[in-house]
Amino acid sequence: MQVYTIKQALKLPGYKITELISESDSEIHLRLEPDKGNEFLCSGCGKAHKVGYHGLVVAVVEDLPIFGKRTYLHVVKRRYKCPEYDRIYIEEIPWMKKWSRVTRRFAEHVGRLTSITTNQEAGWFFGLDDEAVYRIDKSILQERFEKKLTPIPAATNISVDEVSYLKYHRYLTNVVDVDRKVVIWNERGRKTEILDKYYEGIGQEACQQIESVALDGARTYISSTIKHAINATIVYDKFHIRQKLNWAVDMARKQELRKARKENNNELIDLMNCKQRFILLKNKSNLTKNQANYLNRLCEINKPIYEAMLLKESFLQVYDCDQPEEAQKHLESWIKTALSSTVDTFKIIAESFGRKLQFIVNWFKKKISSAISEGINNKIKRLKRMAYGYKDVEYFKLKIHQHCGLLNPRRFPQ
Repeated sequence: MQVYTIKQALKLPGYKITELISESDSEIHLRLEPDKGNEFLCSGCGKAHKVGYHGLVVAVVEDLPIFGKRTYLHVVKRRYKCPEYDRIYIEEIPWMKKWSRVTRRFAEHVGRLTSITTNQEAGWFFGLDDEAVYRIDKSILQERFEKKLTPIPAATNISVDEVSYLKYHRYLTNVVDVDRKVVIWNERGRKTEILDKYYEGIGQEACQQIESVALDGARTYISSTIKHAINATIVYDKFHIRQKLNWAVDMARKQELRKARKENNNELIDLMNCKQRFILLKNKSNLTKNQANYLNRLCEINKPIYEAMLLKESFLQVYDCDQPEEAQKHLESWIKTALSSTVDTFKIIAESFGRKLQFIVNWFKKKISSAISEGINNKIKRLKRMAYGYKDVEYFKLKIHQHCGLLNPRRFPQ
């Protein structure tokens, strides 16, 4: 193989190939030395030096394969005494990854592959172990994070939600740009001071330009948003409200199921077991004929379930209203009805909805939804399952930006 041909293919500025050390069916080893006149770039101060030469070292780094063969570069690096720090430093080479045994373009290819598959599979493809892929990928993502997400990007319409990253209630708070449909910020925890970090990070002027914030009704997120985004319309998301209603119906089902088991009421037990619960949570318009018959029979023989289903359906009718004033009247009437009902779980959420009434009504003023956040949460859960969990939370946050944010190489080429 001609050395000159390889040099043209490698395109490594400032260095020339002086020797083809070895070549086998699977590997190529090349020796590279700096061109004459190539200035020494100090890794300490970042400046070019011409005096203070202190010897040579050889670093072996992996580059992209040539003709399917793994390519290793034995790079001769110079050492100089830095006049600014009065210490000896090895030169910094732009096309080599700092503190790593790979070239920068090799690291970028590893990063591209990990954006579409797992680290384990990427490691198998490149012949690297999982730990090496993790170090390379994290380093690349940190560099891109500094370029694209520092300072924190602001947005006009945002959605705030949390996602679990570990068992025992360990959560990440994600802020999503609703217009661009990407995660723009995340942090560990879901307390008020956590979301405060986002608002403080984008600054007071950017906070005042936020028009709407979709939330899941968490008091911590609401208090932080009220404090910082003073011009924003806070919207209690429709998706999470439906989730609360389904929770109330399901809790009522569980209570009645316990009673039926004590009374040995086999018909009720069969109608309310766990296999049938999804019928109670399904939209009435989406029920099949058999499911509708099942639900009608259950409501006939169990008053609390019938009352719970009526309360759920009557609440959802609020979204048929056209005007905020009309919706508010409907909600106030519903809350009074729920508080006077015999279903304890609906009394609980009626009190909660009463405290957050204005945020529910705001949906009719600004029809923003955190449905995009829920979709992103599903992607994050899939990402976590593919990797069988993440020990390094900071790396997990970067991977979220890689798959669901501005670091995604498909949507936002580097």
